Amino acid sequence: MQREKFSSRLGFILISAGCAIGLGNVWRFPFITGQYGGGAFVLLYLFFLLILGLPVMVMEFAVGRASQKSIALSFDVLEPKGTKWHLHKYTGIAGNYLLMMFYTTIGGWMFLYCGKMITGEFNTLNASQTAQVFNDMLADPVPMLLWMIVVVVVCFGVCSFGLQNGVEKVTKIMMCSLFFLMILLAIRSVTLENASAGLSFYLVPDFQNLVGEGGSRLFDAVFAAMGQAFFTLSIGIGSLAIFGSYIGKDRSLTGEAISVGVLDTLVAFIAGLIIFPACSSFGIPADSGKKLIFITLPNVFREMPAGQVWGALFFVFMAFAALSTIIAVFQNILSFAMDLWGWSLKKAVLINLIAIIVLSVPCVLGYNLWSGFQPFGVESTVQDPEDFIVANNLLPLGSLVYLMFCVSRYGWGWDNFLAEANTGRGIKFPRWMRFYVTFILPLIILFIFVQGYLAKFFPNIF
Repeated sequence: MQREKFSSRLGFILISAGCAIGLGNVWRFPFITGQYGGGAFVLLYLFFLLILGLPVMVMEFAVGRASQKSIALSFDVLEPKGTKWHLHKYTGIAGNYLLMMFYTTIGGWMFLYCGKMITGEFNTLNASQTAQVFNDMLADPVPMLLWMIVVVVVCFGVCSFGLQNGVEKVTKIMMCSLFFLMILLAIRSVTLENASAGLSFYLVPDFQNLVGEGGSRLFDAVFAAMGQAFFTLSIGIGSLAIFGSYIGKDRSLTGEAISVGVLDTLVAFIAGLIIFPACSSFGIPADSGKKLIFITLPNVFREMPAGQVWGALFFVFMAFAALSTIIAVFQNILSFAMDLWGWSLKKAVLINLIAIIVLSVPCVLGYNLWSGFQPFGVESTVQDPEDFIVANNLLPLGSLVYLMFCVSRYGWGWDNFLAEANTGRGIKFPRWMRFYVTFILPLIILFIFVQGYLAKFFPNIF
């Protein structure tokens, strides 16, 4: 059977960006930017995005396009005979399943909050009552289970129509709507009274904010910027390589990776334009942390003229960001089953729909019925080990596999990678970067991997 292709280059860019664009952009990026000094941190993040994320993204795209397969068979097709690179298929697909085991639950949260905003539930609440709404939501497993199932069914429903008629068509509409909503919200936010202080904090670099008193925060800020730049693109588990397998050879892959990276960064940047001016306008600390989205911002919208409307639009945009990632990862999961076991699309959808729902239940129950299970100490939940395995293990180590596969003579090799990456018109991958991607970038990725463990289990070591 001939492999289905994207109908347009725009479809490839938007879907690849949709995979990368997720809650890491619109939830994590603003709160860590607030924690580490605003504009100076943004510059640091952009620097690491360029030197860390983009090279590995090009390599994932190249492996996908050269093999014309998902991660299920891409290494089998390209690896030298007798080598074991293909074993990464199992860790890669495990990363996709693990990611969906908690991401579908958070996607459900966004829909629940859309409903709360539309019905005006926050209109008469004070700050402490707003926090209680979030806690009550987590404590009740029934609506969370229901909305998790809705998210899974809707996203697999989209994928069941195929690449062009389902994934590409819906993602184009959703991504264009997401950008429209973001721009609308950003315009409203920057025109609020006293928004200028938040804009200055976000856009004007102050390196004293970055380093802290006596330079005490500089190491933490550098690692946070490296981690955000690295993890925001979802590289290492084949979730981007699959889209490389759906495109032709008329464009070079470096230019395509840059386009995806720019869109990914643009969403994160505009999210900051929405959040920081609004926070300064209403006297909310910019470093409110993870509670910023679900507890702090509803208080902001309550005080804003027509805040019920703006709040509903904001959580619709958050839902679109979550769904774009879920649909993209589901497409990779389905392609894996079809490539490796020869399943039909219908069979792959049916079996994986049931599997993802079952696998996602522990995350939902971890906030209520199973809240006594605290694997990483007080206040940790089932989600924490799932997230840690993906973010701190499978993504960096998977990226290292792609990196070494593309540069090592025991793998696919530098010349093969470069020829594939540079086929077509557009920006070429520089040959002079061979030393950097062979010897320096692997050490940086290993540093991120080790530091993830130190930060999790030995937080006071530095």
